[in-house]
Amino acid sequence: MACIKAAWCKNKKLSKQIAGIAPGSPAAHSKIAVGDVLLSINGHAIADVLDYRFHATERKLKLQLQRGDKQYTAKIRKDEYDDLGLEFADGLMDKQTPCQNKCIFCFIDQLPRGLRKPLYFKDDDARLGFLFGNYITLTNLTDHDVQRIIAMRLSPINISVHTTNPALRCTMMGNAHAGDCLRYLHDFAAAGLEINCQLVLCPGINDGDELRRSLHDLLQLPTVKSIAAVPVGLTKHREKLHPLTPFTREQAQQVIDVFNEYQAVGADANPPGVELAPADEFFLLAEQDIPPVEYYGEFRQLENGVGMWALFKDDMLAAIQDNYALRITHYALRIVTGKAAAPLLQFFVDELQKVWHNISIDVQPITNDFLGEHITVAGLLTARDVIAQLVGTDGNPPATVLLPQTMFNHEGVTLDAYTAKDIARELDMPVKVVPCDAQSLIDAISCGE
Repeated sequence: MACIKAAWCKNKKLSKQIAGIAPGSPAAHSKIAVGDVLLSINGHAIADVLDYRFHATERKLKLQLQRGDKQYTAKIRKDEYDDLGLEFADGLMDKQTPCQNKCIFCFIDQLPRGLRKPLYFKDDDARLGFLFGNYITLTNLTDHDVQRIIAMRLSPINISVHTTNPALRCTMMGNAHAGDCLRYLHDFAAAGLEINCQLVLCPGINDGDELRRSLHDLLQLPTVKSIAAVPVGLTKHREKLHPLTPFTREQAQQVIDVFNEYQAVGADANPPGVELAPADEFFLLAEQDIPPVEYYGEFRQLENGVGMWALFKDDMLAAIQDNYALRITHYALRIVTGKAAAPLLQFFVDELQKVWHNISIDVQPITNDFLGEHITVAGLLTARDVIAQLVGTDGNPPATVLLPQTMFNHEGVTLDAYTAKDIARELDMPVKVVPCDAQSLIDAISCGE
């Protein structure tokens, strides 16, 4: 059931209005109705989704609700931890907390004007970290927030650390509180909460010896489960921003070397089971082979591009083997991707053609003219760049264009607000949007025209 738009929920009470009730759920067998407002559970006021999820785990629940001008009570029995079945008008059940930092590397500050309004919202809400795995900076948290997180046992917690040097962190994040709030890391570790740490590295600022300091400090925390570094992303729209440069091949290699130093120390100094890895992009920039899947442990930071290449390659070879007997009708297609993934997809195509000789596949890396040549990931491609670079590429255009799903948001539109149908119309070619995994790509290829 569709929820009421979040924009309708600026009123704090309306953000807790019930927009849907799952069929067959405990709530569906009660007198609760869509449109009612949840006030409390077992006497605990519900401020947001964390309160709701925490207090709704009990077997016996007494809910206080409001319908119109009247309040009423609903009593529900269920198995412990079973979902109550309520959907709310606002996913957070509260106003989303914006970022209070002015980071020198902020990607949103580098976006050009004229894009969709939500793209300019800077999120730093801890609750989204627990709901969707977002990384937070800690600067929005109070001591009360930290104790609440600990009391609710919200783990793991994903933190954008960037540096453990307090003064440097204040400078990098443009926030005088950024250094002091590093103490929350120790609070979380002392409480036994698992921690995943991200470092956005800027050449000459928090790499080199500063990176060594950060790795050393974070490895002293017994509950840290992963530490990953990603290179700063730089668009061509950096007017009046802090001067930053992209990583060179030599600088990228130095980052890899620092991580190797700490991996080589082994269990004598590092807590067991900690994943230490730079993002795939560092290996590509350094022109080094991507490590095997064993290097990445449980792939705790896959969404940050850490181990994505190795996992895709491993899955790809397995998928080809699993589909070895598949018969594919001859037809031509073109796989669109960013420049970073193009060599991997070309390897994939070469392996496919060893098995299926009758397929014709071109891998088309797209240069990101919209954001700049240093932005090489497929997820930040615009439709206009794809259209401009596919039109007229040869005299015999491919029968089908495969677009990566990461180009589109959950509403199915690109950064520049095109749908797949818009792109197909502009290209005058069939278009398929394909999830970024090996089996989905084979399925798309095997479907034919």
